[in-house]
Amino acid sequence: MTTPRDIPEHIDGFGPVRRFRGVEPPPSVVTRAATRVSPFTSGHEKLLRDIDAAFDACGIRDGATLSFHHHLRNGDQVLNQVLAVAARRGLRDLRIAPSSLFAVHAPLVEHMRAGVVTAISTAYASGPVAEALSRGVLRTPVVMTTHGGRARAIESGQLHIDVAFVAAPAADRQGNLSGAEGPAACGPLGYAMVDVQHADRVVAVTDHLCPHPLCPIDISQEKVDFVVAVESIGDPKGILSGTTRPTTDPVGLQIAQTACQVIAASGLLRDGFSFQTGAGGVSIAASLYVKALMAERKVQGSFGAGGVTGYLVDMLEAGLFRTVFDVQCFDLRAVESYRNDRRHQAMSASLYANPHNRGPLVEQLDAMLLGAAEVDVDFNVNVTTGTGGMILGGSGGHSDTAAGARLAMVTTRLAASAGPKVVERVGCITTPGETIDVVVTEAGVAVHPRRGDLRDRLGAAGVELLTIEQLHARALALSGGAPAEMARQSDRRIVGVVEYRDGSVIDVIRQVAA
Repeated sequence: MTTPRDIPEHIDGFGPVRRFRGVEPPPSVVTRAATRVSPFTSGHEKLLRDIDAAFDACGIRDGATLSFHHHLRNGDQVLNQVLAVAARRGLRDLRIAPSSLFAVHAPLVEHMRAGVVTAISTAYASGPVAEALSRGVLRTPVVMTTHGGRARAIESGQLHIDVAFVAAPAADRQGNLSGAEGPAACGPLGYAMVDVQHADRVVAVTDHLCPHPLCPIDISQEKVDFVVAVESIGDPKGILSGTTRPTTDPVGLQIAQTACQVIAASGLLRDGFSFQTGAGGVSIAASLYVKALMAERKVQGSFGAGGVTGYLVDMLEAGLFRTVFDVQCFDLRAVESYRNDRRHQAMSASLYANPHNRGPLVEQLDAMLLGAAEVDVDFNVNVTTGTGGMILGGSGGHSDTAAGARLAMVTTRLAASAGPKVVERVGCITTPGETIDVVVTEAGVAVHPRRGDLRDRLGAAGVELLTIEQLHARALALSGGAPAEMARQSDRRIVGVVEYRDGSVIDVIRQVAA
């Protein structure tokens, strides 16, 4: 069982702490929070002149909680536009709940310094905002959730949203919304789907106003209070942020081939196989090997899932999967597929990964390919912090899929320029080791001790097997020795609280030295 480190019982700006005590089954019954709705009245006009008018219509005041979604990723401009209005109106102590934050959201740093925003809850943060959070610019600790944990928190009322601002690539004046059409088409609106179900008020911000009724509809009008038309909600080219091509590096290709070999030997690659992979270069390369193997064995899978790339779309179009479930698109090829192929289905973040619903899709996953900034000898994985403890990302769906998949596989090099990636102890626990089945590196494969059945299968198939301790030793030798231990002094201010998907606190992030 994963044991969290130096986590106090109470954290200033966060409150009492429920510590992570290991992966537990969900409660037998969950009560969802009541939703406040302002019914439509005859003669009511939903279309407002601008975002300022939306603030007035929604009665946004100091201390309000505003949510945003990240389907435009590093191309999003709606969060920046809304917070610029908040600053101009002199609002203070806002809490924001964006599903993820990217470099494009750099203006948020000044709003944090000025006290316009004093609390943030998100599943991922990168760029200037992540650096500012690491250095303690935010007055309260950022709460780092998982994608499924965010959905659970919203549905339970733990994270109450006063106003959800939805970047809508297409909308009509009654509030029917679509991510498939318009100049900023981004694909499914899976994260916003949860927000609009439970926010007190919902404002759609669009740059493509269509006649009523819009067709097709991703979010329908009974969930939307107001619509604002702006010049631009963002640049869809920003969806491509990050690595979305298969690696060509020989070491990366070797890791990808071994990952495919593990899947082949696992016994899971048969008709009905279900699969998810990330958008990193090694993961995409592995999916290409899996594609070839499925075609060779004439296997038709049930579904591919996740944040979807064009490479998964290719597998759908080749008939290797019956359908694709998509919570967000990672490239424009996937957006096109969502627009044109009825087999390419939208799913909400709750359907995707909320552990407290009637059936999250992650529980039906056979195999999941995961990345790692570092993994330790207890199989704990860190994708939240990097060298020196600086925030570099966050769980997103990492912990959710690891918990649900029958085969949760971490692919990583043994070492990087900063030092070993297989370490004695990760700097921050994102995903608990008890949910990881296999670690795949260029030197070989380590199987979690609880999976003796899998180790036997892989050994019989000729997979190069090592213990995690052996991988650690080889990582140290390859990198020239252990790096300087990252300081985790208990006297440093806690600037981040890392929640597991059930809302328990699995780790904390302490302020990076100036």
